[in-house]
Amino acid sequence: MPPAPPPRSSRGPLSYRPEPGSIPTLPGVYRFRDPKGRVIYVGKAKSLRPRLSSYFQDVGNLHPRTATMVTTAASVEWTTVKTEVEALQLEYSWIKEFDPRFNVKYRDDKSYPWLAVTVGEEFPRVMVGRGAKRKGTRYFGPYGHAWAIRETVDLLLRVFPMRSCSNGVFKRSSQIGRPCLLGYIDKCAAPCVGNVTAEQHREIVDDFCDFMAGQTTAFVRRVEKEMYAASDALDFEKAARLRDDLGALNKALEKQAVVLGDGTDADVIALAEDPLEVAVQIFYVRGGRIRGQRGWVADRVDEGGTDKLIDDFLLQLYAGATADEIPREILVPALPPDVSTYETLLSDLRGSKVAIRVPQRGDKRTLQETVAQNAAQSLMLHKTRRASDLTTRNRALEEIQEALGLDEVPLRIECYDVSNLQGTEVVASMVVFEDGLPRKGEYRRFVIRGVDGQNDVASMDEVITRRFRRLLDEQATSTEVSGDNGPMLVDPETGRPRKFAYAPGLVVVDGGPPQVAAAQRALEELGIVDIPVCGLAKRLEEVWLPGQEDPVILARSSEGLYLLQRIRDEAHRFAITHHRSRRSKSMVESLLDGVPGLGEVRRKTLLKHFGSLKKLRAASIEEIAMVPGIGERTATAIKDAVAEQGAAGTGHTGTRIVSVNTATGEIEED
Repeated sequence: MPPAPPPRSSRGPLSYRPEPGSIPTLPGVYRFRDPKGRVIYVGKAKSLRPRLSSYFQDVGNLHPRTATMVTTAASVEWTTVKTEVEALQLEYSWIKEFDPRFNVKYRDDKSYPWLAVTVGEEFPRVMVGRGAKRKGTRYFGPYGHAWAIRETVDLLLRVFPMRSCSNGVFKRSSQIGRPCLLGYIDKCAAPCVGNVTAEQHREIVDDFCDFMAGQTTAFVRRVEKEMYAASDALDFEKAARLRDDLGALNKALEKQAVVLGDGTDADVIALAEDPLEVAVQIFYVRGGRIRGQRGWVADRVDEGGTDKLIDDFLLQLYAGATADEIPREILVPALPPDVSTYETLLSDLRGSKVAIRVPQRGDKRTLQETVAQNAAQSLMLHKTRRASDLTTRNRALEEIQEALGLDEVPLRIECYDVSNLQGTEVVASMVVFEDGLPRKGEYRRFVIRGVDGQNDVASMDEVITRRFRRLLDEQATSTEVSGDNGPMLVDPETGRPRKFAYAPGLVVVDGGPPQVAAAQRALEELGIVDIPVCGLAKRLEEVWLPGQEDPVILARSSEGLYLLQRIRDEAHRFAITHHRSRRSKSMVESLLDGVPGLGEVRRKTLLKHFGSLKKLRAASIEEIAMVPGIGERTATAIKDAVAEQGAAGTGHTGTRIVSVNTATGEIEED
């Protein structure tokens, strides 16, 4: 392993940059170490020279986290290998060995239970547990909830009466010569007292494992055959018992509905990402049925896209997996850069062909959309849990105050965003956060009318002007009274609180220097000079202040940046929702312009009744005719118009919405 020359100083990456030409062009794995010799980053490359050289460019051109890594490091070393597959294996080994802090780490968003069978014991037992896997144990899952898999196991023990007791209970029953309760109710074959031999009990265990692995059809048919044979032999007691066993099998199977009709084994992976974090969800499908689900949340460490995130995730998920843990298919939202290398490695580990691909249509595409919905919900819940912590919110507000040089902590923050489609239907949103939490009752929408075309700067100027002119008007006409939480401003006529008579502690705009300058100019023209303004640019999450040439860079792990990003994303979501609503109504109105006998008043009545083009298209002629002022002839013309527009559209078909009970694997279709 030829290391780079020892560090000459600690002033930056140039102090330990390898000599020109000393880095080989072969595949390999490299390690960055800090001044104390600890490994802080591990990476792989098809060709080491160009990859390592990219770290020693101008630090200002690097991603902030990469720049922090190379300035923290004091040396770099590498190991060459023969193939990319070997590089992948070595990278995984080093990440597991050194746990470098600058590598992305997918951490479970919660602890998932496994169904475990201790096949390494003389009398294997089935149990539900959590945590790390152990040798000599076969695992199924993970599952969403422990209670769900315990319920399934309780059903299956009727058909596969294997041992499920602890070692202490098993030993005590052996000593007293009497089985436990499960042995008396026929949910255990009682190997503890010799009712079955070790070989016979092993056969029961093997059948149970095969059933859980997806080989269900053969067992169901066998039980059916034995039931009918017992009935023909007039052994009705046995037939009744087998009938109940068959019912238990079918009930267990109902909890794991078929989602892939071809009965394939696949892992379905999807992501939900934002500039700071990424949530990953995976559904384990075996024999066409969902057998388990798992989720991770990780911090973004660079500007890599979805393909790079998939690359990092596959490495951590499969590089140390056993053959029975790797499916025939891995469905991903984007192919990793080295997809052929991964397929080779996983095929070698599995002992047969493994395909990594992006589903384009059919059941697999639909299932991946369901997994993506779970990932989005997981990321949202993660953010909600993080934002709901009082200590974290206080720290975030203090970090914002310190970074922006504010006189006071911004307890009330207002954020503005503009949305349009090629200059049409221009709208804006205002969201309000108080004490780090959204105040949705004070959100406001704006329709931009004084701006022509796609001009976000002018739109931002109009929105800020309208909102803060309202602030000045309400302050001038309000009366201050004493409230439970101190003085409050109320309308002198109605006595109701004036919500918008309170100035925010910080105004945030979605954008960079032009949008910030427009907001600041609008405030100054109104004579408001004591409300601070900043902008949050999406690409690098830079915070811009008025009149400053350089942005404020908050640490990627900063709670203050996290709060600003959450506020900006909420404003963007609110603006997009408003824009889509107006665009849908505009489409309905323009579509109905040419319908004879349908004037402006009737169009508005029709739009108010159905609300959207989708609902109008789905309505029958009779339902349309029930709208006041719409007769059968006009209803027929309206139906023809929307049908003609639908036929001339993109041909997009509706998506099947599937909700998955991840505790049981049960599929519910809407």
